Amino acid sequence: MKNKIGFILVKPQIGENIGACARSLKNFGFSKLHIISPKQSWPNNRAKATSVGAYDIIKKAKIFDKTSDAISDFDIVVSLSARQRDINKKHISIDQFLKMIKSKTNARFGLMFGPEASGLSNEDLSLSNFVLKIPTSKKFKSLNLSHSLTIICYELFKLINFKQFGKGSKNIKISSKNKISSLLSHLKGLLEKKGFFVPPEKKHSMLMNINNLIYRLEPNDKELRILASIISSLSKKNIHHN
Repeated sequence: MKNKIGFILVKPQIGENIGACARSLKNFGFSKLHIISPKQSWPNNRAKATSVGAYDIIKKAKIFDKTSDAISDFDIVVSLSARQRDINKKHISIDQFLKMIKSKTNARFGLMFGPEASGLSNEDLSLSNFVLKIPTSKKFKSLNLSHSLTIICYELFKLINFKQFGKGSKNIKISSKNKISSLLSHLKGLLEKKGFFVPPEKKHSMLMNINNLIYRLEPNDKELRILASIISSLSKKNIHHN
Protein backbone atom coordinates (compact mmCIF):
# COMPACT_ATOMS: atom_id res chain seq x y z
CA MET A 1 0.00 0.00 0.00
CA LYS A 2 2.77 2.46 0.93
CA ASN A 3 4.23 2.23 -2.59
CA LYS A 4 1.00 3.71 -3.95
CA ILE A 5 1.27 6.84 -1.80
CA GLY A 6 3.37 9.83 -2.84
CA PHE A 7 4.01 13.31 -1.45
CA ILE A 8 4.05 16.50 -3.54
CA LEU A 9 5.68 19.70 -2.28
CA VAL A 10 4.57 22.74 -4.27
CA LYS A 11 7.15 25.54 -4.43
CA PRO A 12 8.80 24.85 -1.05
CA GLN A 13 10.76 27.91 0.04
CA ILE A 14 13.14 26.52 2.67
CA GLY A 15 15.66 23.76 2.00
CA GLU A 16 15.64 22.65 5.63
CA ASN A 17 11.90 21.92 5.40
CA ILE A 18 12.45 19.68 2.38
CA GLY A 19 15.15 17.80 4.29
CA ALA A 20 12.88 17.42 7.31
CA CYS A 21 10.09 16.13 5.05
CA ALA A 22 12.48 13.54 3.60
CA ARG A 23 13.35 12.37 7.12
CA SER A 24 9.68 11.95 8.00
CA LEU A 25 9.01 10.01 4.82
CA LYS A 26 11.81 7.59 5.66
CA ASN A 27 10.80 7.38 9.33
CA PHE A 28 7.43 6.00 8.30
CA GLY A 29 8.50 3.90 5.32
CA PHE A 30 7.58 6.19 2.40
CA SER A 31 9.91 7.25 -0.40
CA LYS A 32 8.01 8.89 -3.27
CA LEU A 33 8.66 12.64 -3.23
CA HIS A 34 7.76 15.12 -5.98
CA ILE A 35 8.93 18.72 -5.71
CA ILE A 36 7.53 21.55 -7.84
CA SER A 37 9.74 24.59 -8.49
CA PRO A 38 11.69 24.76 -5.22
CA LYS A 39 12.55 28.38 -4.45
CA GLN A 40 16.20 27.66 -3.70
CA SER A 41 18.51 26.07 -6.28
CA TRP A 42 18.37 22.31 -6.63
CA PRO A 43 20.05 20.11 -5.52
CA ASN A 44 20.00 22.05 -2.27
CA ASN A 45 22.76 21.73 0.35
CA ARG A 46 20.48 22.73 3.23
CA ALA A 47 17.95 20.07 2.28
CA LYS A 48 20.78 17.52 2.12
CA ALA A 49 22.17 18.56 5.52
CA THR A 50 18.76 18.42 7.23
CA SER A 51 17.77 15.11 5.68
CA VAL A 52 20.67 13.37 7.51
CA GLY A 53 20.03 9.61 7.04
CA ALA A 54 17.27 10.21 4.49
CA TYR A 55 19.42 11.74 1.76
CA ASP A 56 18.45 8.84 -0.52
CA ILE A 57 14.88 10.24 -0.51
CA ILE A 58 16.22 13.64 -1.59
CA LYS A 59 18.34 12.09 -4.36
CA LYS A 60 15.38 10.14 -5.73
CA ALA A 61 12.97 13.11 -5.56
CA LYS A 62 11.53 14.16 -8.91
CA ILE A 63 11.58 17.87 -9.74
CA PHE A 64 8.79 19.46 -11.82
CA ASP A 65 7.98 22.88 -13.20
CA LYS A 66 4.21 22.45 -13.22
CA THR A 67 1.77 21.01 -10.70
CA SER A 68 -0.19 19.27 -13.45
CA ASP A 69 2.93 17.28 -14.40
CA ALA A 70 3.79 16.43 -10.77
CA ILE A 71 0.38 14.87 -10.13
CA SER A 72 0.18 12.89 -13.36
CA ASP A 73 1.34 9.65 -11.65
CA PHE A 74 -1.56 9.65 -9.22
CA ASP A 75 -5.21 8.61 -9.44
CA ILE A 76 -6.45 10.62 -6.45
CA VAL A 77 -4.86 13.85 -5.22
CA VAL A 78 -5.58 15.20 -1.74
CA SER A 79 -4.56 18.79 -0.99
CA LEU A 80 -3.53 19.84 2.50
CA SER A 81 -4.84 23.22 3.62
CA ALA A 82 -4.59 25.00 6.97
CA ARG A 83 -7.86 26.84 6.40
CA GLN A 84 -11.31 26.19 4.97
CA ARG A 85 -11.26 27.14 1.29
CA ASP A 86 -14.21 28.56 -0.58
CA ILE A 87 -13.84 26.29 -3.59
CA ASN A 88 -16.00 23.56 -5.06
CA LYS A 89 -14.05 20.68 -3.54
CA LYS A 90 -15.10 18.19 -0.92
CA HIS A 91 -13.37 18.88 2.38
CA ILE A 92 -12.50 15.68 4.25
CA SER A 93 -11.19 14.81 7.69
CA ILE A 94 -8.16 12.61 8.40
CA ASP A 95 -10.51 9.75 9.36
CA GLN A 96 -12.40 10.06 6.07
CA PHE A 97 -9.10 10.08 4.19
CA LEU A 98 -7.91 6.92 5.97
CA LYS A 99 -11.20 5.14 5.17
CA MET A 100 -10.70 6.12 1.54
CA ILE A 101 -7.20 4.64 1.56
CA LYS A 102 -8.61 1.36 2.95
CA SER A 103 -11.47 1.17 0.46
CA LYS A 104 -9.62 2.20 -2.72
CA THR A 105 -6.77 -0.30 -2.46
CA ASN A 106 -5.76 -0.07 -6.12
CA ALA A 107 -5.67 3.72 -6.33
CA ARG A 108 -2.45 5.72 -6.31
CA PHE A 109 -2.72 8.62 -3.86
CA GLY A 110 -0.82 11.89 -4.03
CA LEU A 111 -0.73 14.24 -1.03
CA MET A 112 -0.08 17.83 -2.02
CA PHE A 113 1.45 20.42 0.33
CA GLY A 114 1.77 24.12 -0.46
CA PRO A 115 4.58 26.64 0.09
CA GLU A 116 5.29 27.63 3.69
CA ALA A 117 4.18 31.27 3.55
CA SER A 118 0.99 31.11 1.51
CA GLY A 119 -0.18 27.51 1.24
CA LEU A 120 -1.62 26.07 -1.95
CA SER A 121 -3.09 28.42 -4.53
CA ASN A 122 -6.66 27.99 -5.73
CA GLU A 123 -5.22 26.90 -9.06
CA ASP A 124 -3.27 24.08 -7.38
CA LEU A 125 -6.30 23.13 -5.31
CA SER A 126 -8.40 22.94 -8.48
CA LEU A 127 -6.25 20.01 -9.62
CA SER A 128 -7.04 17.91 -6.56
CA ASN A 129 -9.94 15.60 -5.73
CA PHE A 130 -10.25 16.53 -2.06
CA VAL A 131 -9.06 19.09 0.46
CA LEU A 132 -7.85 17.83 3.84
CA LYS A 133 -7.46 20.08 6.86
CA ILE A 134 -5.50 18.91 9.90
CA PRO A 135 -7.36 20.07 13.03
CA THR A 136 -5.36 22.51 15.13
CA SER A 137 -5.90 25.12 17.83
CA LYS A 138 -8.10 28.00 16.64
CA LYS A 139 -5.60 30.40 18.19
CA PHE A 140 -2.75 29.22 15.95
CA LYS A 141 -3.77 27.25 12.87
CA SER A 142 -0.65 27.41 10.73
CA LEU A 143 1.42 24.22 10.73
CA ASN A 144 5.01 23.95 9.62
CA LEU A 145 5.30 22.13 6.27
CA SER A 146 7.33 19.21 7.62
CA HIS A 147 5.10 18.93 10.70
CA SER A 148 1.91 18.61 8.68
CA LEU A 149 3.56 16.04 6.42
CA THR A 150 4.76 14.11 9.48
CA ILE A 151 1.25 13.95 10.94
CA ILE A 152 -0.10 12.48 7.70
CA CYS A 153 2.80 10.01 7.45
CA TYR A 154 2.18 8.85 11.02
CA GLU A 155 -1.56 8.37 10.47
CA LEU A 156 -0.87 6.36 7.31
CA PHE A 157 1.81 4.33 9.08
CA LYS A 158 -0.66 3.40 11.83
CA LEU A 159 -3.20 2.33 9.23
CA ILE A 160 -0.72 0.22 7.25
CA ASN A 161 1.03 -1.27 10.29
CA PHE A 162 -1.91 -1.51 12.69
CA LYS A 163 -0.84 -5.01 13.84
CA GLN A 164 2.40 -3.61 15.28
CA PHE A 165 0.51 -1.32 17.62
CA GLY A 166 -1.07 -4.27 19.46
CA LYS A 167 2.20 -6.09 20.06
CA GLY A 168 3.73 -6.23 23.50
CA SER A 169 0.50 -6.44 25.45
CA LYS A 170 -0.91 -9.75 24.19
CA ASN A 171 1.60 -11.98 26.00
CA ILE A 172 1.14 -10.38 29.41
CA LYS A 173 -1.25 -12.51 31.41
CA ILE A 174 -3.32 -10.44 33.79
CA SER A 175 -3.92 -11.85 37.25
CA SER A 176 -7.37 -13.27 37.96
CA LYS A 177 -9.83 -11.39 40.14
CA ASN A 178 -9.56 -14.31 42.55
CA LYS A 179 -5.90 -13.52 43.20
CA ILE A 180 -6.68 -9.83 43.54
CA SER A 181 -9.43 -10.69 46.05
CA SER A 182 -6.91 -12.69 48.12
CA LEU A 183 -4.56 -9.72 48.17
CA LEU A 184 -7.38 -7.41 49.23
CA SER A 185 -8.44 -9.75 52.04
CA HIS A 186 -4.84 -9.80 53.28
CA LEU A 187 -4.60 -5.99 53.06
CA LYS A 188 -7.94 -5.39 54.80
CA GLY A 189 -7.04 -7.81 57.61
CA LEU A 190 -3.78 -5.99 58.26
CA LEU A 191 -5.51 -2.60 58.18
CA GLU A 192 -8.06 -3.86 60.73
CA LYS A 193 -5.21 -4.87 63.07
CA LYS A 194 -3.62 -1.45 62.69
CA GLY A 195 -6.89 0.31 63.55
CA PHE A 196 -6.96 1.99 60.16
CA PHE A 197 -10.75 2.21 59.80
CA VAL A 198 -11.49 5.22 61.98
CA PRO A 199 -14.14 6.47 62.52
CA PRO A 200 -16.09 3.17 62.20
CA GLU A 201 -18.98 4.75 60.27
CA LYS A 202 -16.60 5.56 57.42
CA LYS A 203 -15.25 2.02 57.17
CA HIS A 204 -17.64 0.98 54.38
CA SER A 205 -16.77 4.03 52.28
CA MET A 206 -13.05 3.47 52.86
CA LEU A 207 -13.36 -0.18 51.80
CA MET A 208 -15.17 0.84 48.61
CA ASN A 209 -12.36 3.26 47.77
CA ILE A 210 -9.74 0.55 48.35
CA ASN A 211 -11.72 -1.85 46.12
CA ASN A 212 -11.98 0.78 43.39
CA LEU A 213 -8.25 1.43 43.55
CA ILE A 214 -7.06 -2.19 43.50
CA TYR A 215 -9.67 -3.81 41.24
CA ARG A 216 -9.14 -1.37 38.39
CA LEU A 217 -5.47 -2.35 38.18
CA GLU A 218 -4.48 -4.99 35.64
CA PRO A 219 -1.40 -6.51 37.30
CA ASN A 220 0.27 -9.75 36.26
CA ASP A 221 1.05 -12.41 38.86
CA LYS A 222 4.60 -11.18 39.42
CA GLU A 223 3.45 -7.62 40.08
CA LEU A 224 0.76 -8.88 42.43
CA ARG A 225 3.31 -10.93 44.42
CA ILE A 226 5.55 -7.87 44.75
CA LEU A 227 2.62 -5.79 45.97
CA ALA A 228 1.70 -8.48 48.51
CA SER A 229 5.32 -8.60 49.71
CA ILE A 230 5.39 -4.82 50.14
CA ILE A 231 2.17 -4.87 52.14
CA SER A 232 3.43 -7.74 54.34
CA SER A 233 6.80 -6.07 54.86
CA LEU A 234 5.25 -2.79 55.95
CA SER A 235 2.97 -4.59 58.39
CA LYS A 236 5.85 -6.28 60.26
CA LYS A 237 7.08 -4.75 63.47
CA ASN A 238 10.50 -3.20 63.36
CA ILE A 239 13.09 -5.19 65.31
CA HIS A 240 15.52 -2.95 67.13
CA HIS A 241 18.99 -4.34 67.84
CA ASN A 242 20.81 -3.04 70.91
